[in-house]
Amino acid sequence: MLIRKAFKYQLKVTQEQSILLLDMSRANKFAWNKALAMQSGRLERHERKDRKLLSYNELAHLLMLWKQSKEWFFLNQAPSQTLQQTLKDLDRAIRDAFNPKQPLKKYPVFKKKHEMKSFRFPQNIKVNCNQVYIPKIGWVRFRNSRKLEGELKNMTISEKCGKWYVSIQTEIEINPTIKADCMESVGIDLGVAKTVTLSNGLVFQGAKSFKKYRDKLAKAQRRLAKKEKFSNNWKKQKYKISTLHKKIADCRYDRNHWISSKITSDFLAIYLDNLKIRNMTQSAKGTKENPGKMVKQKSGLNREILDQGWFELNRQLEYKANWKGKLVQRVQPRFTSQLCNSCGHKDKENRENQATFLCKSCGHHENADLNAAKNILAAGLAVNACGGKSSDSPLKQEPLAAIS
Repeated sequence: MLIRKAFKYQLKVTQEQSILLLDMSRANKFAWNKALAMQSGRLERHERKDRKLLSYNELAHLLMLWKQSKEWFFLNQAPSQTLQQTLKDLDRAIRDAFNPKQPLKKYPVFKKKHEMKSFRFPQNIKVNCNQVYIPKIGWVRFRNSRKLEGELKNMTISEKCGKWYVSIQTEIEINPTIKADCMESVGIDLGVAKTVTLSNGLVFQGAKSFKKYRDKLAKAQRRLAKKEKFSNNWKKQKYKISTLHKKIADCRYDRNHWISSKITSDFLAIYLDNLKIRNMTQSAKGTKENPGKMVKQKSGLNREILDQGWFELNRQLEYKANWKGKLVQRVQPRFTSQLCNSCGHKDKENRENQATFLCKSCGHHENADLNAAKNILAAGLAVNACGGKSSDSPLKQEPLAAIS
């Protein structure tokens, strides 16, 4: 099976190389904004949106003219293939926005001054040990933190918090193998107090990095508010805040990778809650006519959910299981916290509090998250046993296509 995999490394750039990379990113941002302005103007003048847009070939021809002009000669600082790739990305983004089959895609927006510090090389990637070749700059060293594998396909250069990174995408042929000691199936319940609870009793705690650095972040933001906007001290403090945000995200991302790798290695079939995280984390503020209730408490709950990184964890579980030839299936989470996994009695009074489950019928006592994980496992097994229909299951499930 062929898969695409990205290997990301930090570049060891000099000050001169950093300036050249920044100039390249600015040229790509200019090409994006200028082409987007032209396309938006044409859409405003014409009602038929599907035929009045410039094609990519027309934009590429205009790019050649821009590079030859005296006004926009700085576009020559960036390699041609990165500028062409930027126009391709814009062309696809606009057409996807008007595609009825992709309702979640939005119309692209203009890139601000401090945005889009990245560009992509779609071909001719050269890597030599711990060096990568960047056109118009030459060979640049990077921190070789892990072995690069597979056929080189494309390369993306990006900047974050003053550091430059290279992400190399490769194509790898894999043969999924299953370990001899791999257990069969597991149900997973996601929670706030306990990030991941497995149906076999194992518990994995998330990084909760935002909670850990929340006070430090608030203090840094208060200092920023007292400084004159856009002054040198303001920029220094802004950089500290950005670095802290990156540290919070990296901690969460690294912990989720560890959890997802562990689960996909130890189990053949994985059953997840089909949670609508976007709906779960909506604000309870309401409107002026219909103000919300317990807004502060709901805000705190939303913050805790987002700090766990549930969506990213589910995404990692799915693609890693696909790579390893495992099964991932989502089941509806309705009543999983109210149903007794021992006798099947369903009652909202069964869950006395956030942590304790006590069945009012048979007296079964268990941790609430563990009980829910067992119900998720039973529901997933029932769906598979019924061939995709869960009429015999105590919960009404809507199975999704399994990844295998």
